Amino acid sequence: MESKFFTYFLDFMIHDWFASIPITVCSVLTVAVTVERYLYYQKNRRDVTSFIHQLQRELESGQLQKAQATCSRLGGVVGEVAEEGVRLMAEQKEDFSKAFDITVSLVTRKLEKHLAILGTIGATCPFLGLFGTVVGVIFTLDQLGAAGGGTPVVVVGVAKALIATGYGLIVAIGAVVFNNTYTNTVKRFNDDFSLLKLLFLSFVATEEAGNQAQAR
Repeated sequence: MESKFFTYFLDFMIHDWFASIPITVCSVLTVAVTVERYLYYQKNRRDVTSFIHQLQRELESGQLQKAQATCSRLGGVVGEVAEEGVRLMAEQKEDFSKAFDITVSLVTRKLEKHLAILGTIGATCPFLGLFGTVVGVIFTLDQLGAAGGGTPVVVVGVAKALIATGYGLIVAIGAVVFNNTYTNTVKRFNDDFSLLKLLFLSFVATEEAGNQAQAR
């Protein structure tokens, strides 16, 4: 059975190149994007719980330079956003929220890089496989009509044609699974950014309230 499946698959790859080549390219892209994004997210993964507590203590004591150094030591995209947030809090208190949102949007673009490829492959590959199957069935029926083949020949021809659909579905399922997984990863990063924004806004509001009290 396995040898027959391999034979059918090899036959599909060679003779149905109009479908096998696009699907194979999609599979290579899926693997490449999956590995690249996995390495990128692992490189930028950080434990923000202890970091947030330490940053909060430093902001409460007014040690902005020390807070920036802490963010720099953390590294990754979270450290990058936090360090920029400390700088904006010191220099652009009035427009802090908008400026911080711009920083987060720029970093989110880095996090979402290439994910559109996975989404496109997940939506397109099943149709590429279906296209290969339809064309394969048409060729099979055409050959049967010319040669006057029987039912067994039809069954074998359809079985070979369905390889295209299966191949396309396998690639599409992999692309969709990893796209959803990485989309959730980006969401977790954005949750960390939202937490940082709330922390910074609380201190900006506290300082503004203190300045207003002194002005009175």
